[in-house]
Amino acid sequence: MNATKPFRIIKTLCFVSLLFASVMCNAALPSITWVGTWSSAPQIVFEQNNMPPAPGLTNNTFRQIVRVSLGGEIIRLRFSNQFSKNPVTLKSVGVAVSTGGSSINPKTHRLLKFNGKKDVVMSPNSDIVSDALKFHLEPGAKIAITICYGGTTPDITGHPASRTTSYLLAGNESPKADFSSAIPTDHWYTISGIEVYAPKTAGAIAILGNSIADGRGSGINKFNRWGDVLSERLLKNPKTAQRGVLNLGIGGNCVVQGGLGDPAIKRFDRDILGQSGVKWLIVSIGVNDIGNARNEAASQGAIREVIAAYEEMITKAHEKGIKVYGATIIPFGKSSYDGDHHQMARQTINDWIRSSDRFDAVIDFDQLMRDPLDTKTMQTELQSGDFLHPNEAGYKTMGDFIDLSLFE
Repeated sequence: MNATKPFRIIKTLCFVSLLFASVMCNAALPSITWVGTWSSAPQIVFEQNNMPPAPGLTNNTFRQIVRVSLGGEIIRLRFSNQFSKNPVTLKSVGVAVSTGGSSINPKTHRLLKFNGKKDVVMSPNSDIVSDALKFHLEPGAKIAITICYGGTTPDITGHPASRTTSYLLAGNESPKADFSSAIPTDHWYTISGIEVYAPKTAGAIAILGNSIADGRGSGINKFNRWGDVLSERLLKNPKTAQRGVLNLGIGGNCVVQGGLGDPAIKRFDRDILGQSGVKWLIVSIGVNDIGNARNEAASQGAIREVIAAYEEMITKAHEKGIKVYGATIIPFGKSSYDGDHHQMARQTINDWIRSSDRFDAVIDFDQLMRDPLDTKTMQTELQSGDFLHPNEAGYKTMGDFIDLSLFE
């Protein structure tokens, strides 16, 4: 046996204990900071098919599965009641390593606290952050978050497009309860982020996007959005292993007006600048503004509005020291968005992204995904059937395409 191994273990445990004590007394070490490792953009959930299944969340127990990016030894979680008009009570929240489906490793289970208490009432239109928690978080791990709810609200805040199965169990059960008989549903509610205490050399990459960032066309429980693929590559590369990836995509989201969720320009301060440890931003949004324009005049207006919003977001991010990378809008020929004035708008905005020199770098998804024989259309083998959203192969192609040196 290596004689130095016990010493290394003791040294590591002492360091973690020192970090935890530092966090709890708000005297963080100068080389350590909070960095986001997982996120989901909160929005109002009102569509009937996106609501919690019967018997609902009130006085019941709900387990949600997420995949983190960056690892660590101390974590805290974010919860949102941002779009609700009524309070929501969390009687208890447990965190554990997921072992697949609804199962957890009970040895890893820990209860969160909020100002030293296990229960908390979330006021309307508010977000909360848990106390710091000692928890060994492996990079890329799948984590189960189990909430025992008290009173909730019909206008629930959540994220409908989880692409991940959650589990509802009737009654206020132990967070370590057997969920094998739970009711499955592919939505997230209340949870909005996980952060780790990490070296200041670590950092997060925020993705501001729509359904193509949110992963429509990716696999349920496969964690294979293009942001997930990017995260896996970053973790395997020694120069970028300390990078978190935060997916702030919302399906149907617009940059300026209309669509689902707050427009990107309105939610930018909360969803991007409000994240911890963000050093890079990928702006990958704009197709819905184009697609919603009803005529050529509206398309010209969309071009002006989207570019002005890009300019504003770039300026705000740069003021915070965040590098901003512009992703071109992928082809949508043969889709419901196809049309001469829509294609003109897409080309004009993409030309601006490439040539304006406002972005710190360009990620040219358009050139990557286009059919070489029909550049207005996505390659058939990379689209999901609607010629607007990529399929699983398309998302892998996008995630594999991004230059990792942008994040070194």
